[in-house]
Amino acid sequence: MGKKNQKKKLKLKKLKNKKKKAKAASSAPPPPSPPPPPPWLELPREVTADILQRLGIFDILESAQNVCTTWRNVCKDPSMWRVIDMKNLGRYHLFSYLDTRCRLAVDRSEGQLTEIYIDYFATDELLQYISERSSQLRCLRLGGCSEVSGDGLSEAAKGFPLLEELHFVFVKNCNEGIEAIGRSCPKLRSFTLSESGYKHPQLLCDADALAIAKSMPGLHRLQLLGNNMTNEGLQAILDGCPLLELLDIRKCLNVDLSGELGKRITQKIKDFKRPDDSMEDCEWDPEIFDCDEYDEDYYRSSEISEFSLDNYYDYDDYLHYSGSDYDSDGGVDPYFYFD
Repeated sequence: MGKKNQKKKLKLKKLKNKKKKAKAASSAPPPPSPPPPPPWLELPREVTADILQRLGIFDILESAQNVCTTWRNVCKDPSMWRVIDMKNLGRYHLFSYLDTRCRLAVDRSEGQLTEIYIDYFATDELLQYISERSSQLRCLRLGGCSEVSGDGLSEAAKGFPLLEELHFVFVKNCNEGIEAIGRSCPKLRSFTLSESGYKHPQLLCDADALAIAKSMPGLHRLQLLGNNMTNEGLQAILDGCPLLELLDIRKCLNVDLSGELGKRITQKIKDFKRPDDSMEDCEWDPEIFDCDEYDEDYYRSSEISEFSLDNYYDYDDYLHYSGSDYDSDGGVDPYFYFD
């Protein structure tokens, strides 16, 4: 009998313990619910894309696409890369780094690229890479790209049959390819050629103007800043480009508009900027060299001429760096500043 009573007591004790545990569990606060998703995840995809497109290329590639899966998917959408803006970056990054990021952006566009803007780091190879993948390109702007050649531009232009806007700002060697570019891009409506010029009778040159007149008949807007053309070149442009509405020849100081040519321009062109008009609205202001004491042998010297250009453009300095510019992992710091 004693053993039976002990067993009953043990059962009762276990039952009481179960009831206590059940009561304690029922009175305990519920576990916290998971936090709500970030508010941006609930935005429509097109709204998210519109917001992200306001960021720069590096903000997208280095930060935004890593925030969440939704943002990453949006950042990989080809429509996000129809416009690639890489202006004003050359002094703060290694050119090889910029080249790599530019190619990645072009790849992501999957052929939908329509506008691209590059300062300093463009090369013939990069332009050819873009050309082979961007047949829908409508606008190309290059600024200060000393590693681009006339032949490279001519070859790349073959892949841009729909190009409507082309802007060269201090691109050293672009003059050599102007005519070939015009023939490859028959839809060109706007063309800019901004460079440093020389004010001297023996340094006049109408080659650029004649090439434009011969190969770009559909132009509506033309900016020739700091060019060495004469009245002959300007006359050829008026004859060869009958659709011109805007003509900007600021700092083309070898042109004389006092006669009939000036009157013709006034009658024909709706928006005309004269050689001595202000350059305040220009991002890059052409420098004009006034050669009062002209020495023919001096200016024919390739060494002196090359020195003058390099001294003015000063872009090649950005290409050189020392071994100390590498980080501890053997890579290169993309944000190294070039003095």
